[in-house]
Amino acid sequence: MRFLPAIVLLLISPAANAENEEILKLNNATRALLDTLVEEGVLSAERAQQILDDAERKAADAVRQQEVDEVGGEPGVIRVPYVPEYVREDIKNEVSSDLQPKVVEDVVEQAKKEGWGIADALPDWTRRFSFSGDIRLRLQGDYYSSNNPPIGTAFVDWNEVNDNGGFSESFLNTTEDRTRARLRMRLGVKAKVTDSLVAGIRIATGSVGNPVSTNQTMGNYFGSNELVLDRAYLKYDAVTAYDFAWLTLWGGRMPNPWFTTELVWDKDVNPDGFAATYRYSMAGSNNTRGLYNRDRTLFFTLGAFVVDEIELSSDDKWLFATQVGLDMTFKSKSRFKIALAYYDYQNIEGRRSPLSQPNLYDSTAPAFVQKGNSMFDISNEPGEPFQRFGLAPDYNLLDLAFVYDFARFAPYHFIITGDYVENIGYDADEIVQRLEGGAMFANSTFFTDDPRNEETTGYKLQFVLGWPNTLKRNSWQAFFAFRHLERDAVLDAFTDSDFHLGGTNAEGWIVGGSYGLVDNVYLKARYLSADEIVGPPLGIDVLQIDLNTKF
Repeated sequence: MRFLPAIVLLLISPAANAENEEILKLNNATRALLDTLVEEGVLSAERAQQILDDAERKAADAVRQQEVDEVGGEPGVIRVPYVPEYVREDIKNEVSSDLQPKVVEDVVEQAKKEGWGIADALPDWTRRFSFSGDIRLRLQGDYYSSNNPPIGTAFVDWNEVNDNGGFSESFLNTTEDRTRARLRMRLGVKAKVTDSLVAGIRIATGSVGNPVSTNQTMGNYFGSNELVLDRAYLKYDAVTAYDFAWLTLWGGRMPNPWFTTELVWDKDVNPDGFAATYRYSMAGSNNTRGLYNRDRTLFFTLGAFVVDEIELSSDDKWLFATQVGLDMTFKSKSRFKIALAYYDYQNIEGRRSPLSQPNLYDSTAPAFVQKGNSMFDISNEPGEPFQRFGLAPDYNLLDLAFVYDFARFAPYHFIITGDYVENIGYDADEIVQRLEGGAMFANSTFFTDDPRNEETTGYKLQFVLGWPNTLKRNSWQAFFAFRHLERDAVLDAFTDSDFHLGGTNAEGWIVGGSYGLVDNVYLKARYLSADEIVGPPLGIDVLQIDLNTKF
């Protein structure tokens, strides 16, 4: 939103440099307020633009009437030492006439809670901390197709196989329907170390070693649940005088820095490593008003993340990635964002041990998988087949994602999200050499496939109608999505853990909606239906009913 900030900046005299910082703070607060008015539907985008145009016209008239002679500056400089009183009065009256009593009440209540204008009411250190959290209660039903093969005849739990050094009872459920009550709790704190540096910590339910879920299934004989360190990071923002964060640096266990969808990254994944994002405003900075026009921003992100640190080895598993994108906001507050990312995994593929040292490369087995990726036997001990399994292909992903948020009828939005990904690191000849005469297992040791049968692409398309979120009372949202994710399109370890109960080699649809019961409490329901793309059939439908609270 650039309505009042743009007006004020056009009218400020360049000679008033000493007051610029305070004026900028006021402008930022005003912009945030008007953004909220338009978003809540109190003030339409058209009405706000009309206020802007009218105020600019009057301001221009005032400028023409108060031109001054050149004073030690460039020829033709026009200086306006103050905002004309009648212009300020007109702006105030026009905005006030559009305010609803409820908005005024909300502002007053927020002022009371946050202590606006109360200097030194609390010690300085208390104002440096902010807290947030959420609790989600979920009822989930998992329903298996009658066409699925019996348990123990098709789908292997690769995690248990690699942990146990063999098969035994290491098979996935394929036939038994389940109903589960699940809980998720997350509690976070942010500490403002300096004006530019923030430290963040978040704890959550879940289990150590599972990167894609913080759910805790209820029913362990009333035993206690686990808490894990979900995030711990430092974030540095380099900000211009006009409050534009042109550079952001991350380090630690951080929120996912990529613009993405759950086709590639589950929402619960918090990578370990370092990232940097550079932003460039296409509006330029050759004039004061241009500095506020951030409707078109280019961004560029680099990241280096430790996937698996292997003791007594120099072949640690890393992810090096880059992303470039465009973020555009229109006058109606509609938004279009698109980005192209490249994810390059290092040492992610398995290596087959030599006969002389049959377990030499067991460490190349993945520490966590879901299901779907192509695997092969990396152990090489005679008489003891199938001890450890590693990933057959390399994974170098090219990912193009976009979102278009049509907000002309705010607070109602129509949002389209798309994502296309391809594993360009899949090389059939390299896989054949890596197998050394062995077999590539597509789903389990009961189903093998030729490496030349590439399954390396995925795509997703989603439609959302309603409010952008349902944190307000009586807000609502409905959505539908279709997705197709082939066997080796992405690492199955990090993709969505709910669709097809996690992993790759699945396609199907998702339908659902959510409704705001009261402020910060909403009910959400969705149905996910998915089937196997290649190999033995595995149809899984999932019903989730969530009660979400945020605080």
